[in-house]
Amino acid sequence: MLASSKIPVALVQPLIGDEEIEAVVRVMKSGQLAQGPEVAAFEAELAAALGVKHAVAVNSGTAAIHCALEAFGVGEGDEVLTTPFTFAATATPVLMQHARVRFVDIDPKTFNVDTETYARHVTKKTKAVIGVDLFGLPYARTAVADLEKRNVRVLEDACQAIGATRDGVSSGKGSAAGAFSFYATKNLMMGEGGALTTDDDTIAASARRFRQHGQGERYEYISLGYNYRLTDVLAAIGRVQLSRMLAVTAARRSNAAFYDASLAELPGVTVPMIPTGVEHAYHQYSILIDETKTRNGADRNVVRASLAEAGVATGVYYPTPLHLNPLFAAGHSAGDFPVAERTARQILALPIHPNLTDEMRAHVVASLRTATGA
Repeated sequence: MLASSKIPVALVQPLIGDEEIEAVVRVMKSGQLAQGPEVAAFEAELAAALGVKHAVAVNSGTAAIHCALEAFGVGEGDEVLTTPFTFAATATPVLMQHARVRFVDIDPKTFNVDTETYARHVTKKTKAVIGVDLFGLPYARTAVADLEKRNVRVLEDACQAIGATRDGVSSGKGSAAGAFSFYATKNLMMGEGGALTTDDDTIAASARRFRQHGQGERYEYISLGYNYRLTDVLAAIGRVQLSRMLAVTAARRSNAAFYDASLAELPGVTVPMIPTGVEHAYHQYSILIDETKTRNGADRNVVRASLAEAGVATGVYYPTPLHLNPLFAAGHSAGDFPVAERTARQILALPIHPNLTDEMRAHVVASLRTATGA
């Protein structure tokens, strides 16, 4: 099959309709713009959708992770285990708490680190673990109870995984706390925004203080906190987005199934592996390009350039593992986490958003076949 003529295919395309616009106008007319009734309604609706006791809305996924680490008591002298193959905001809140980030290499098939692997790396200084649901695939939580017995708190970075489940449990529910992002490109988007989820009353109370300058009662400052509040304008958008999450997730899964079937036998291309019991959210559909197996010897960068020529936008998440970035490089060098490093060289995200048409999907596949010499 040869690629057809150039057809523009965007990598991401947020779904914004009249309902979101009307919700924003309603809030603007109400005069209540800061954290208020829309935020409270969004928190209740999100908690119900995920099956958790508490959802604490904040202004970003980064803030949600920071709130969780503060609630866990992470501080100077502690270490937090996480993956080097993730967005920086998984790890930067650890530094904000003056603790040390310690990385654990990823699984080559899922790109995640499961809790059993984390458990093998725990030391006396380990205060917490941040498991990442990368690209919308929930990490394996089988050792969460064991880690908690060892006084190691577990945070699920579900910032890319709203709508995903593992063994029937929603992302953001299977550990002490979960963190979500509602950035402009996320499956549920507000432009900016986030939430901490938990069944633990103490963690929820801590997060609510931490997001509002450490206040208990109004003007009663109990502990250090930040301005991590969410606005009612953004929460109103989020409520509309949440109402259509099932349809959005179903569309992403349909697009992924098309790619799976079309690319499964393409030499040099590895499609995402989905473990048994997982319902993927497909924030990204990330394939691996192995230049030793593509028919024309094309590597990821060559394939990406070819797709761009055909009008197909792609993404690289992430081009450099965290341990090779200057912020985290102290004590690390190339080769420390070989699976993460190899994956970073081969990873390529294809368009997966719900606005893809049949023609667009077919064009992506045909263009990829051409780019890899098939």
